[in-house]
Amino acid sequence: MTDELPLASDDLLTTTRCVRRGLDLDRAVDPELVKDCLRIALQAPNGNNRQNWRWILLTDPRIRADVAEVYRGAFHDRNAATLERLAELPEATRSVLTAARALADRLHRVPVLVIPCLELGDGRLPAGNQAGLWASLLPAAWSYALAARSRGLATAWTAVHLDREQEVADLLGLPPTVRQGALLPTAYPLRGTFGPGPRLPLEHVLHHNGWQGT
Repeated sequence: MTDELPLASDDLLTTTRCVRRGLDLDRAVDPELVKDCLRIALQAPNGNNRQNWRWILLTDPRIRADVAEVYRGAFHDRNAATLERLAELPEATRSVLTAARALADRLHRVPVLVIPCLELGDGRLPAGNQAGLWASLLPAAWSYALAARSRGLATAWTAVHLDREQEVADLLGLPPTVRQGALLPTAYPLRGTFGPGPRLPLEHVLHHNGWQGT
């Protein structure tokens, strides 16, 4: 046991939320501030320190609008059937889905979009286990979200556009060796405070010394 107070980083780790509806769409974000966050992200672990991550920073309104149009198409293709029976869904599920739809409908207005990518030798993803591959990118993307939160920004982690990954790659002129890993809309939040999100207790998801361990 220790009498020391929890580190401030505990608050950062437990209050960095996926903000979909609460983004300030009218307040500009300085790209230099976003770059500061990305410099922090570059300290994340990656396989053999190859650092084959690449980052696409989108601030031009026309380009953001083009990417948002592809995103909306992918979102509605994926969720059309579910949206038709929205009233039948549990409240928590309905809330998340309506927030996701709100983000899709307004994505073109989010001032900054960040797309973390991996540059691969031939652009092909392995047929088998990809965990090690994406472990060289996704921790850095989360570090970016944490750095943004610490600087008063909010992000929304999403990957819906990957259903139409090639369309976005064509829009942005990405070479065939580059694969996208996520999309991180970034803006100032409309409110200043966030709390921990609803999560299952650790005891419901922890297996100790094997699957049957309790």
